[in-house]
Amino acid sequence: MISLNFIDHPLVGTPYGVALDLGILLAIVCWVLSILTREYSWVDRLWSVLPAVYCVIVAVDLEFQSARVNVMTLLATMWAIRLTFNNALKGGYWIGGEDYRWIYLRKQMSKLEFQLVNVVVVAVGQMAVVWLFTSPVHQAWVHSRQPMGWLDFVAAGVFLVLLVFETIADAQMWRFQQNKKRLIKEGAEVKQPFIDSGLFRFSRHPSYFCEMGMWVTFYAFAIAASGQFWHWTGLGCLLLILVFQGSTRLAEKISGEKYPTYSKYQARVPKLIPFTSLGCIPEK
Repeated sequence: MISLNFIDHPLVGTPYGVALDLGILLAIVCWVLSILTREYSWVDRLWSVLPAVYCVIVAVDLEFQSARVNVMTLLATMWAIRLTFNNALKGGYWIGGEDYRWIYLRKQMSKLEFQLVNVVVVAVGQMAVVWLFTSPVHQAWVHSRQPMGWLDFVAAGVFLVLLVFETIADAQMWRFQQNKKRLIKEGAEVKQPFIDSGLFRFSRHPSYFCEMGMWVTFYAFAIAASGQFWHWTGLGCLLLILVFQGSTRLAEKISGEKYPTYSKYQARVPKLIPFTSLGCIPEK
């Protein structure tokens, strides 16, 4: 088993240990690139592909003989293709394609404060979260001889449904933004500056809801493989939920500052979970 051995961790000698070593190396590379280029979306650019890469590392070690690991790898790859395409469509992989939230945070912080955030949260923190929310595949590797059961099929089905809805939400957002840019270019009035139609009638962040749901569902494969409801590989989806809580809070703060009518949208549409009132903010 090839291992970069940056640190003597408990997974040395396992395929997911190799994934950890790779993640450590890439975190360092992303941090160095952020300093050299003054762009802070290098981890964002890797976020869309690493889960698939980590799963492939595990699948290759098993010579693609584990049906469960193969299914997990396929799902992670489908997820990666969708997100990579969406990021590329928005120019996220090109020079100047930095996420607007990092630009906003830089303006709110001193240089030292932001560089601390860059090291701890952006480079190391995000890379750790990606590695952790993909880690149920390690549990599937440990129990690779355990045959697939009903929970695996339910998990695969739910993951695919959420993937479809996330793809639809992304397409709706893309069409809305392109139409908005067209109206601005033509000098026409933009009556609705933010999207509140389609899936966005039911959730202010439908893509985020689907994203969190998919990786919680991904953990169900670890439960099916091990027979254990709780395992350390479940930490990843919990941390991802916390990351999205912070991300949505920042995105809504920015939207609230830009659009005076955004508070009305917040009052009538739930933040994440459709058909609930969770996250609705009464107008002041």
